[in-house]
Amino acid sequence: MNPASRAVPGVRANASRPTGADDELRQIVLHGHRVFFRSAGTGPVVVLVHGITSTSATWAKVLPYLAERYTVIAPDLIGHGESAKPRGDYSLGAYASGVRDLLLALGHERATYVGHSLGGGVAMQLAYQFPEHCERLVLVSSGGLGRDISALLKAASLPGSELVLPLLVDERILGLGRLAGRLLGRIGLRVHTDVEEVLRGHASLSDGATRAAFLHTLRTIVDLRGQRVDATDRLYLAEAIPFLIVWGEHDPIIPADHGRAAHRLVAGSRLEVFPAAGHFPHLDDPLRFVRILENFIDTTQPARVDAARWGKVLRDGGHQAAPARPRAARRAASQ
Repeated sequence: MNPASRAVPGVRANASRPTGADDELRQIVLHGHRVFFRSAGTGPVVVLVHGITSTSATWAKVLPYLAERYTVIAPDLIGHGESAKPRGDYSLGAYASGVRDLLLALGHERATYVGHSLGGGVAMQLAYQFPEHCERLVLVSSGGLGRDISALLKAASLPGSELVLPLLVDERILGLGRLAGRLLGRIGLRVHTDVEEVLRGHASLSDGATRAAFLHTLRTIVDLRGQRVDATDRLYLAEAIPFLIVWGEHDPIIPADHGRAAHRLVAGSRLEVFPAAGHFPHLDDPLRFVRILENFIDTTQPARVDAARWGKVLRDGGHQAAPARPRAARRAASQ
């Protein structure tokens, strides 16, 4: 029997899957809202968290391989994919609590968390809020590690963008984008995965509820100056757990230098940069991604962070002096 087809206690299979959906798509009701997820395999638990405007389908190229050794759970975050899109809290903390609740509802207490883009911010928040549930942390082209982000996302966070977005996601405009991509491919230019995925994400915003959830989420983390949420002041906490960073060298959305800087800040962390990849290294080179993740899990021990140890890490981190600013900067700040 295929492990992916087994019934999960408290979960019923989705009877009305969208056309082309993966057979592993299931649903559960949490806090009165339907949450869809993909689940496969047996063994240690690995949770895959997608990025903004994306869905659990972004992991389709790696999930079957990982399921050969692990229990893999990949949710559609609230506000995304087939999951509910309520008027509610779309902060990183709310997302982290939702992923934790899904894990517990499915009968699992601990997992390795793998987060892409927005999902990286969610995974970091979860590891920070609920360290007892986090065995390892893997960030893939993650948000929350610096201010820089694509101009498109900064513009979408502006007041009034809700009036413009319906025009940008008109099927005729999206069709022109797809046509341009095909033409570039015919003349020999490599059409990057990023183009296809960005168009796919933009197409999802044609739905009003999805668009509202997108804007609520985006405005909690991005403004005109860039990313508003920066976890670098708390990255020292990641020294308490095995920590892997994966990035594409040619990421046009969040620069790979964010990953390099985070790697330098966390002793014992690992960094893997895919030289030919963009914002979706798990799609550009899925087999390499699987090999790196499996090796990371095989060669590290799952963290067990109790309150006493967490408290010590907090105290030690809090005693680290902030880097001194140049005199001119200090003078300007006091004015």
